[in-house]
Amino acid sequence: MRRFDFVTLKLFISVADEGRLTAAAEREHLALAAVSKRISDLEALVGTTLLYRRPRGVELTPAGQAFLHHARRIMDNIERLEAELSEYGEGVRGHVRIHSNTSAIIAFLPQDLSTFSHHYPDIKIDLQERVSSEIVAAVRDGLTDIGIFAGHVAAPDLQQLSYRNDRLVLVTPGNHPLAARESIAFNEALDFDFIGLQQDASLQALLHEQANIAGKALRMRIQVRSFDAICRMIHHGMGVGILPEKTIYRELGDLELKSIPLSDPWAQRELVIGMRRYATLPATARHLVDHLIKAETTSS
Repeated sequence: MRRFDFVTLKLFISVADEGRLTAAAEREHLALAAVSKRISDLEALVGTTLLYRRPRGVELTPAGQAFLHHARRIMDNIERLEAELSEYGEGVRGHVRIHSNTSAIIAFLPQDLSTFSHHYPDIKIDLQERVSSEIVAAVRDGLTDIGIFAGHVAAPDLQQLSYRNDRLVLVTPGNHPLAARESIAFNEALDFDFIGLQQDASLQALLHEQANIAGKALRMRIQVRSFDAICRMIHHGMGVGILPEKTIYRELGDLELKSIPLSDPWAQRELVIGMRRYATLPATARHLVDHLIKAETTSS
């Protein structure tokens, strides 16, 4: 079994960054001869050449490029490990990683995580915003403890618990021909230009799927990365959009927008908490899941 020491991995990264052994030696405070020997020993260990030696420096071979990619990931994980362990010495007694979609982050998690932190002040929460498909992959690969994503996204290998419910609404400018409607079916809006999210968002995929079922094309005029941007584009007459009702910012009240509930059954949307297995979660993560489920029942 090959054994790599962290000093050599860090040194190889420096050599790749600097492009010269002498510069890497200065950066790592090592003698040039020691750097040259460590790199030669590393190449002997892996059984292939990692660097092309040139008159004015070094270049990575294809094998060197692959080795650099993995070396950076290893060193990054070591730094994260050291940072997390240092938190325990500073009084942080737990750490929970969450990946969540934008809807939950805007509409529900601020209050739910605030009350959780009040009850468990020594547990650190690492929250990252991702699209639902990325969240499912992150949970499956162990990159996050739990994920919060749209219930219609396929995740057959994950254990899922219901978190919150929301409904989708059509958002139009205040003077739009559809603005006077009290409710509307999605296919009735498909004759108009849409403002939407980036293509890999689960909401966007759902809208394309439903447009195909209706036998029409979803006329995407502009795609942006936030619900805020969608609302502002709609305010200026660039099109209409479909948004989760509870994500329409209160602070956007100065915009002339009308929100019209969709009458389609699929517009009633569920957000779920996904995990590989509840029973194998760290205790801190189980505490958070329990809190989120309780928050859902008490808010109903």
